Amino acid sequence: MLPPVRYLGPLSAGALAVGFAVLWIVVGPPDGGWASFAGQLAGAEAVLLMSLAMALISLLPVVETWFDGIDRAAIWHRRLSVTGLVLLAPHVMFSSGHRAPAPGGGGQQVGGLLAQAGVWGLLALAAWAIAPRWRTMLPWIGPHLARTAERVTAVPVARRVLAVCRWIFGGYERWRALHRLTGLFLAAAFVHGLLDGTMFGSVVLHWSYLITGGTGLAFYLYREIVARHLTALHDYQVAAVTTVGPGLTEISLTALGRPIVFTPGQFAMLFLETGAGWRRHPFTISSAPHDRFLRFTIKALGDDTTRMQTLVRPGMPAVVGGPHGRFDRSRGTDRQIWIAGGIGITPFLSWLRALDQQSGPAQVDLFYSAQGKAPFADEITALAEAHPGLRVHLHDTTTSGYLTADAVLDTVDTDPGRLSVFLCGPAQMVDSFVRRFRRAGVRSRNLHREHFDWR
Repeated sequence: MLPPVRYLGPLSAGALAVGFAVLWIVVGPPDGGWASFAGQLAGAEAVLLMSLAMALISLLPVVETWFDGIDRAAIWHRRLSVTGLVLLAPHVMFSSGHRAPAPGGGGQQVGGLLAQAGVWGLLALAAWAIAPRWRTMLPWIGPHLARTAERVTAVPVARRVLAVCRWIFGGYERWRALHRLTGLFLAAAFVHGLLDGTMFGSVVLHWSYLITGGTGLAFYLYREIVARHLTALHDYQVAAVTTVGPGLTEISLTALGRPIVFTPGQFAMLFLETGAGWRRHPFTISSAPHDRFLRFTIKALGDDTTRMQTLVRPGMPAVVGGPHGRFDRSRGTDRQIWIAGGIGITPFLSWLRALDQQSGPAQVDLFYSAQGKAPFADEITALAEAHPGLRVHLHDTTTSGYLTADAVLDTVDTDPGRLSVFLCGPAQMVDSFVRRFRRAGVRSRNLHREHFDWR
C-alpha cells in the first residue's frame, strides 16, 4: 500500500539525499583519502539539502502538490535547511587542511573567502529564524533568561541598546527581506565547492555536485525574478474591520475585479496597504466561497497583527494571492471530528459557512476549545441547529481545563478506525492529540492538520 500523499514529498527528498550519498561512496575518493572525502561529502550533501530547500519555496504549483500543501513545503524547507547547516560542521572539521593545491593558489583563496561568507551568512539567518521560537525550544531556560532580561533592562544604556536591536532585527517584513539572501549565501558555498573541492578528480562527482547546486540556484532565481510575475493576484478593497474577541480581528474585503476562487479551508497571501506601508502575511480564509465578502480572521500574534485594528481602515486597497493549502474536509470519511484550539477555528468557520452550498460529511463533531466565551459561538451554534449531522461541543478552558483526546473519544464513542480527524490549533496541542489518536486506532492517513504555525 502506498503511503499517504503527505509523505510522498519527504520520502522522495530523503531518497534523493540517500541516493546522492550512495553514489559518492560507490565512486569513492580518487586518492583513498576517506577522511577528507567524508568532509567533502558532508559539504556536498549540505548543498544538496539547501538546494532542495530552495525548490520548496519556489512557489511552483508542482511543489505544493508534491508536498501536499505549501505549508508542509515550508516546514520541510526549514528542516532541510537546518540539516544542511548541521552538515557544515563535519565538512569544516574533516576538510580543513586537506585541500588539493590549485594552480597559483587564487582559486583556493577565493574559495576560502566564499566559504566563510556562505557559512556565516547561513548561520546568521538560521539563528535569526530560530530566535523567535527560543521559548518553545528551550522552555527550561525561559524563566532564567526572563529574569536576566529584567536585570539588564534596568540599566538605561542596556535598555537603549536592546531597543536598537529590536528595531534592526524585529519585524516580519525585515526578516523576510533579509531571508531572501539565503540563495546568495548558498551560491557562495556552491562556488566555494567548485573552486576548493578535492574530490573533483571524478567526473561523476563533479557533475553530481554541479547539477544539484545549480538546480537549487535556478529555483532561487526563479522565485526572485520570475515567480512574482506568474503568481495569480486579485484586487480587493477593505470593506470592514471588526473586533470579534480579545486580540481577534476580522477583516472583510470586497472584490474590485475577478475574485479569488478557493476551497473552504485554504489560506491566501494577504497584501494590505496600511498607514505603515504594504504588509504581506498568509492568513486562512474564514468565509465561504459564495459569501459576498472575503473574510480573514486574524489573531494578534506579531507586530503587524497586533496593530491591525489601528492600521487597517475601510477603503484601503488590498491584494490577495493564492489560494494555497490542502486542508480539505472532502479528504475525510463520512464520520469526522473537527478540533479547533483558539484561532484554529478559522478554517472550520469556512467549512461551516459553506454547508448550505456544499454538503458535508454524514456526521461531524466539532470541538472548539477557547478561553472564556468562544468567538463566533452564537453563529456556530445556529449553524449546528440548521444541520442535524453537525454536533458542536464548546469547551471553556478557564472552567474545564484543557481539552484532551480521551475526552473527545469518550464523547464521540465511535470505532476510531472509522474516524477522520481534522485539527487546527497550537502545535503542542495538535501534536499531543495526534499521538493519542494514533494509539487509539485512528489511521495515520485519516489524521489531518493545518500547519498555520509555520507562518
